[in-house]
Amino acid sequence: MTSSGYSGDDFYCDVALADISALDVVHDGVGVLAYHHTRPHWPVHIVVVPKVHVPSFTDLAGADEELLRELLDVVQAVARDVERQHGAARVVTNLGCYQDSKHLHVHVASGDAGLY
Repeated sequence: MTSSGYSGDDFYCDVALADISALDVVHDGVGVLAYHHTRPHWPVHIVVVPKVHVPSFTDLAGADEELLRELLDVVQAVARDVERQHGAARVVTNLGCYQDSKHLHVHVASGDAGLY
């Protein structure tokens, strides 16, 4: 599954969460999904996203405390695994015009940037 040709503003609700079976899943929990990015920017690039629509890190509409705890727990576990396996990890979320998909998502990555 790739996002090429997708022209909407919420890839996660519209494409990824609509067909989880097409993804390379790392974690599939009650409220949070983590999977290998469909168009990775780093050699290791995992995306962690709530399964319900939450606009962004600065607009948590739609998220309750339980979901946010689960999200942080999954980000921490994925980052810990990436760091253990690759020696380093970065955790990034984008906001405003940097956020291509208007759905809260956290990138957990390792390695030098580029298109892989």
